[in-house]
Amino acid sequence: MILSGHEIQRQVESAAITVTPFDSALINPNSIDLTLDDTLLRYRDPVIDPRVEPEVVEERIPADGLVLEPMSFCLGSSREIVGSTEYVPMVHAKSSTARAGLFVHVTADLIDIGSIGTITFQLFSTLALRVYPGMRIGQMTFWKPQGEITLYSGKYQGSKGPRKSEIFRDPYWETLAR
Repeated sequence: MILSGHEIQRQVESAAITVTPFDSALINPNSIDLTLDDTLLRYRDPVIDPRVEPEVVEERIPADGLVLEPMSFCLGSSREIVGSTEYVPMVHAKSSTARAGLFVHVTADLIDIGSIGTITFQLFSTLALRVYPGMRIGQMTFWKPQGEITLYSGKYQGSKGPRKSEIFRDPYWETLAR
């Protein structure tokens, strides 16, 4: 069951859903918009080795915007701290942003129940596109789970700002090295 926009607002007000800062103007019929913060991360390594911590460069988005070049990839984050211990959040791109050539969070839309922090957006620009701090870049829906709940306690818990991949921390690398 997906929550309506009105129900999302009620659940934020009751503290069952975290959205900080909360702006009721961002509520849609069945989602809440997420806005882009002012920091991007870009990978420095020409080849990413998932067993090695990647190097990144941090870049600020000025108030007058920053152009993302065609076919470029970077990481951004939501201004909002979001999550829930009662509902499963899912991140989606805004259709208006996608129609301007920016793929947002294409492959990692499911947020684990209990994960609370900023959302790291994977941004892939197919066209030259100017982005601005505070622009509506994504939206989040909330779904009611069924069954026993185990809350997320993983490596991205409490994220603040964009987070690079931490796949190198995954314990299965030890078993693959044998």
